[in-house]
Amino acid sequence: MSTLSLILRQVVNGLQSGSIYALVALGYSMVYGIIMLLNFAHGDIIMVGAYAAWFCLCGFAGNPILAIIAAIFVCVLLGVSIEKVAYAPLRQSPRLSLLITAIGVSYLLENLAQLLFGAGAKSMPSFMPTSTISIGSIDVSWTAIITLIVTAISMAALTLLVKKSKMGKAMRAVPQDKDASTLVGINVNKIITLTFAIGSALAAIAGVLLCSTYHTLMPTTGSMPGIKAFTAAVFGGIGSIPGALLGGLLLGIIEILGKAYVSMELGDALVFAVLIIVLLVKPTGLLGKPMREKV
Repeated sequence: MSTLSLILRQVVNGLQSGSIYALVALGYSMVYGIIMLLNFAHGDIIMVGAYAAWFCLCGFAGNPILAIIAAIFVCVLLGVSIEKVAYAPLRQSPRLSLLITAIGVSYLLENLAQLLFGAGAKSMPSFMPTSTISIGSIDVSWTAIITLIVTAISMAALTLLVKKSKMGKAMRAVPQDKDASTLVGINVNKIITLTFAIGSALAAIAGVLLCSTYHTLMPTTGSMPGIKAFTAAVFGGIGSIPGALLGGLLLGIIEILGKAYVSMELGDALVFAVLIIVLLVKPTGLLGKPMREKV
């Protein structure tokens, strides 16, 4: 295989990983855009969705479609419950209180998963064909193709929802001025709940795609992808939906190329080096816009 073919293959692998980061980063960006919360529990919703799918496949010998639907349902229910129980009572509190609560919810989910399913790794059955297809001089797995397609469809559907629907207009209005939104008849609490539900559904899909790629599931499965997705959201411009997609894809490519051509051990370090550089050079991210703080 030629050098160019090897590089292209690594780029495809990077796009596959980056697509998963992008799906999770969309949830980070949406929640931050609505209530200015860095929801660090969002990464663990990936893990919960993956366990829900695994439980349906192995516990009830269910088919993959039902397992995916179950994962989405469980994650949406969990995300909405977390918002109502943990975040809504603190909505008027300092942001630091919300941030600490989010970290606490993250550890709670990880430890509950460990108590319920054990600390050992579970083997996730494949949701997709294991064969590959040839595109030019490289072989691409169906898992990579389906991951890219699902991400593209999710991004398009979310963009249409936000830009064209009445609910999407309300989602764009609430971050601008919650009081004015209430005065024109927008139910702010409903919009916030909807945002958490959509973000959690995307995290469930990301969890299924992640475990379909690596076939291993643990209570800490969502920790590192969640942190990398947060990095992708900041890289692209947190609060920006196109920025989350762009940041996720670029970060996936940087990670895979770094592991392939720099050092396997330093791959993760390169990802976080990107975060530091972005915060130093362009704190708003690639597509982010400066936000004025009301006083």
